[in-house]
Amino acid sequence: MAKENSKIALDIEGYLKEHENKDMLRFLTCGSVDDGKSTLIGRMLYDSKMIFDDQLSAAEGESRKYGTTGEKLDMALLVDGLQSEREQGITIDVAYRFFATEKRKFIIADTPGHEQYTRNMVTGASTADVAIILIDARKGILTQTRRHSFIVNLLGIEHVIVAINKMDLVDFSEEVFDKISGAYGALADELGIKNTYYIPVSALEGDNVVDRSKRSPWFSGQPLLGLLDSMDISKEPKEEDFRFPVQYVNRPNLDFRGFCGTIAAGLVRTGDEITVLPSGKTTKVKNIVNAGDITEKNRETMTEYAYAPMAVTITTEDEVDISRGDMIVHTKNLPRVSNSLKVMLVWMDETPMEPGKTYDIKRATSVVPGFIEHINYKVDINTYEREQVHRLGLNDIASCKMVLTQPIAADAYETNRLTGSFIVVDRISNDTVGAGMIVGVSRREEDVVKLSAKEYTDAERALNLYVRENFPEWECKVI
Repeated sequence: MAKENSKIALDIEGYLKEHENKDMLRFLTCGSVDDGKSTLIGRMLYDSKMIFDDQLSAAEGESRKYGTTGEKLDMALLVDGLQSEREQGITIDVAYRFFATEKRKFIIADTPGHEQYTRNMVTGASTADVAIILIDARKGILTQTRRHSFIVNLLGIEHVIVAINKMDLVDFSEEVFDKISGAYGALADELGIKNTYYIPVSALEGDNVVDRSKRSPWFSGQPLLGLLDSMDISKEPKEEDFRFPVQYVNRPNLDFRGFCGTIAAGLVRTGDEITVLPSGKTTKVKNIVNAGDITEKNRETMTEYAYAPMAVTITTEDEVDISRGDMIVHTKNLPRVSNSLKVMLVWMDETPMEPGKTYDIKRATSVVPGFIEHINYKVDINTYEREQVHRLGLNDIASCKMVLTQPIAADAYETNRLTGSFIVVDRISNDTVGAGMIVGVSRREEDVVKLSAKEYTDAERALNLYVRENFPEWECKVI
């Protein structure tokens, strides 16, 4: 880190500007126990000179203490931060690390290999763009390889790098590499994983991690860091897919009422016709505020358009009722609104999930009570077979029907990872006990939106007012 520290000391403004325009790639490492996930990340940070001097000194001291790698530095200790992780030589909790190259910024999630900590692996995978699946060259594909590959595919990660590790222990055999690559290719086809890349590495020795190894002359691909640097994960924002979950209503004075949040998908322009869901009320975008550089002198910078994942404030031309948890979308492209969802659920709590029990379902900025009405089937992710069960235990993954007490605007997870995913919160302990992906949306409540968006005549509005004033027990809604 000496070079980076020198840049920061000499010109911190220039350093920040240099990193500001780099795109970000999030990736995770996963695989079976002792495949070398933490060691691979430690090696990547070490060889790319992204370790602080005090971190390196601490890791050297710990390496001498535990002696797991003889006289060499134990790279895993650069990532494993918990005392119990260091003592057992395993990863328990997800560890996130940041580093940057000349081309790109990276956030790494080091996830556990133990089946017991599958929920932590799911947490790390939920925000990743790329998954690195490690396979021990001596053992080939194991149960955890299949388990983690299923989860990676379930969570919609489109790029999978298969790092066949410990190649130094099989003399960098091209035959071993080809055999494992072929076997994983068949597994990827079975699961429907779109893009796979294969690299022979030795995380311990640093072969094909940052620099190309001379011990595998038969390998013509890029080393791991070079592949991560050049991989294309960009997606053009589509204007018609605009999704804006409202996080906060900002009203600093009587003259300003703005709706704050992070654009989950798509692009919005000033003057666009928008619909607020689930109410179905329509209006137009008046201004988009604070999407650009904000200074002390100009705290309300206006812009003509904004796109995901920008955090902005939107004002509207009409006084429409909009609250936290609502979703603002383009009127010409409405998502389905329903309280009945088909989901894939990952149960993450020791206490089993009981169908019918009420939980809080948090999706984007909305929190709505709901329950699992029916378990369609549980997936045995070691064999990928479907089982009929009546409740779910820790780490179980199942297809379920979920019912909410209120309708929400929902996208399928494969369309939008942010608006198509949710977590399940226990209403008493406030613990997160499950996470899920929306697979399908019932049409049960879809007509509600069309009804709310209807244009009413003066006579209908007068009748509505009469009913509300004279028959309040009917609980007639305002039109």
